[in-house]
Amino acid sequence: MAIIGTIIKKAVELSYAVSSKSDFHAKQLQVLHELLVKAKDTRFGQHYRLGDLLYAQNLAEAFAFRIPYFDYHQMEEAWLHRLQQGEENVSWPGKPAYFALSSGTTGERSKRIPVSEDMLNAIRLAGIKQLGATANFNLPATFFEKEVLMLGSSTQLNERNGYLEGEISGISASNIPTWFKGFYRPGEEISRINDWDERVLEIAKRARDWDIGALSGIPSWLQLMLKRVIDYHGVNTIHDIWPNLQVYTTGGVAFEPYEKTFNALLADPITIIDTYFASEGFIAFQERPDTRSMKLLVDNGIYFEFVPFTPENMTDEGTLKADAPALNLTEVEEGVEYVLVISTVSGLWRYMIGDTIAFTNVDRAEIRITGRTKFFMNVVGSQLSVDKMNQAILELEDQFDIKIPEFTLSAIRIDGQFYHVWYLACDSPVDPQHLAEALDNRLKQVNKNYRVARSKALKGVQVHTLPKSCFLDWNTDQQKKGGQVKMERVMDQKRFREWENFVKQWTSKNNYKSTT
Repeated sequence: MAIIGTIIKKAVELSYAVSSKSDFHAKQLQVLHELLVKAKDTRFGQHYRLGDLLYAQNLAEAFAFRIPYFDYHQMEEAWLHRLQQGEENVSWPGKPAYFALSSGTTGERSKRIPVSEDMLNAIRLAGIKQLGATANFNLPATFFEKEVLMLGSSTQLNERNGYLEGEISGISASNIPTWFKGFYRPGEEISRINDWDERVLEIAKRARDWDIGALSGIPSWLQLMLKRVIDYHGVNTIHDIWPNLQVYTTGGVAFEPYEKTFNALLADPITIIDTYFASEGFIAFQERPDTRSMKLLVDNGIYFEFVPFTPENMTDEGTLKADAPALNLTEVEEGVEYVLVISTVSGLWRYMIGDTIAFTNVDRAEIRITGRTKFFMNVVGSQLSVDKMNQAILELEDQFDIKIPEFTLSAIRIDGQFYHVWYLACDSPVDPQHLAEALDNRLKQVNKNYRVARSKALKGVQVHTLPKSCFLDWNTDQQKKGGQVKMERVMDQKRFREWENFVKQWTSKNNYKSTT
């Protein structure tokens, strides 16, 4: 009998049971109040007179009126660059010990996001809350005695101007609680290896020594790691190595496009739990099994605002207009896309994280990620979101019985006419023209703006298929291998030219004939 596991499971169930339903908005106002109290004497706090807001009759309204929206570049130019130069008390008390490097998925240079001790504590608490929610997933007691393999970036952080920097997964793993270290794999030694291929090789070598019950990581890189472990040991599925594997905690991108290729590596179905853990903080996690939506962490150091994701609220650069209305949890509606704006215990204020979300259940504060603001394809009025793109790709997978784990596209002017040009990762032989027709038809069905655009200025759709390895090599070439890296779904024309030049070189080097 799994005595220790039974004890842990009971403790988990108890901890979850203590967390009852509450007024989410009231908790959010409490978070906002605490943020203002703590930051009022910083340079940012003095500049915007945050202390005065504490006496406002309507705190949320006064806060939104007083503080402007910031994207990363605006926040860096005005405030964060001072932190990076070693100043203290800039937008949060003291100075952060860490900066999370985030190159995102838009091809830009790395962002440096401050990670305060308060944020590390919030991340740890979020992990405990998520563990508590596993009480809803009917997992056996033995599961709680198994090890957890977290595939993130290296915990070997770089020193810079008196602080350490690295990806948030590496920072988080280097600060895991002492009580969890006995369960954590691949362990501190392997996690410190900088070279991703070398780290995966060491994982493969040690794999049979571990009894893994849960996995965590970005889907594309986790799949590649699992495949290498399987190949290294000459087995058919990962369950031949880890027979007790029951849970995969995913995040960062929608899992559905990866589901078919992921399941092909398994002998038995496992529980998939979605999380929303960004460089800026731990935002949400899946709380229950009968949904793929995630519950916002409304009482954990992040104050949320929601701006309707409509053309009238967005600039041409994909940022928020200054007068765009911000809504709170009492004002949002289900099924509407919003730009997510956050204020955090790391000193980010009314910060546009770059993601769009939609509420699937307002009463439970449950959301799903629908895309990125800069991945919104609105050339010639098509208003095509990543969520709609993912839906169409899933339809293609079912219709043609293929797997498309990655894709990217751009709106390109050809002979004076605009076309949507798609590149799909597909290792199966299929006619790209048939894919283009099916993709076009599906998008017309799910998006009326796209349908109108196709009848006017959007001339047509072109599809190219490439091996999945080409997309992985692109990320490697961009020095974005492993960790929190996600493929760019939408590229501007300049970035797309870089991509197509890479594809041309890749296909020549690998003697592969790209399909059109």
